[in-house]
Parts: sequence; C-alpha cells; structure tokens
Amino acid sequence: MTTTDKQITVKRTVNASAHDIFDVLTRPDRHAALDGSGFVRSADHPQRITATGQTFTMNMTGEHMGGDYQTDNHVTAYHTNKLVAWQTSPTGTQPPGWEWLWELAPEGPDSTVVTLTYDWSKVTDKDVLRQVSFPMVTEDQLEESLANLAAAVSS
Repeated sequence: MTTTDKQITVKRTVNASAHDIFDVLTRPDRHAALDGSGFVRSADHPQRITATGQTFTMNMTGEHMGGDYQTDNHVTAYHTNKLVAWQTSPTGTQPPGWEWLWELAPEGPDSTVVTLTYDWSKVTDKDVLRQVSFPMVTEDQLEESLANLAAAVSS
C-alpha cells in the first residue's frame, strides 16, 4: 500500500483470472457489492463498460452530500483484462479531477495482483478543495473493496 498527500494505492493478490476480475469491474451493477466505503448503493441503468469515453451513473448516499445523490463516472482508461479507470462527478457536471484506477497483473491462470488507486491529484478547483475533505475514502475502505472483489469473483 502507498499513501501520498493526493493518492492512496492498495494491492492484493486475488485467486481468480484477470478475465474474471475484469468482468466484475466492468459491470457497474456489481459496484455496490464491491464498495468498501458504503457510499455506492446501485447503478442507474447499468451497462457494461466497454471503452474509454463512456459514462455510467451510480446511485450514492452519504452525509457529506446530505443523503442520497447520483454521480456520473467518466471512463478515462480501458484496456481489456488489465486496466479500467474513471473520474467521478456529481451528475450533470464535468469531473473535478478525482479518479479510481483498477489495474490487473496476472500471476498465472488463476491468480491476479489487483491494484486499486484513489487519486485526487488532478483536483485543482479551489472551491472543490474547500468543500471536499480529501481523502473521502480511507485506505481501510479501499482494502475492504479489494476483499469484496476477491469474494465476488470466488462466488
């Protein structure tokens, strides 16, 4: 695990193929079960992520937003069985710069090192930096997301 003042990265070896893990990560309808923060509730009209440039909407909840809200997630990276990433924003707005990156490194047919990075280094808007207390998700919550992913691909 690596923590800087603008990024948290956690890693875990998952006993599943990169293909099976990528299959779960690219299905927004599975994200609520993976989320270790408790913010993600469900996907709104979920469709599989298949390319950069796509946007998927998630139903969220959190006191930091006064209860229930939605986010648009703009896919910024997509490489089959290796990488998927997105920047999150309140629905209907452009992403202010925080990003989620899931990287997969196969260690054989049934073992993959999964790296999850929560990166807010591209947030430059001073109003956003005043309003949002980064990091909003802790290292422990990211570790929980990796544990949830491991459970999801083994079931």
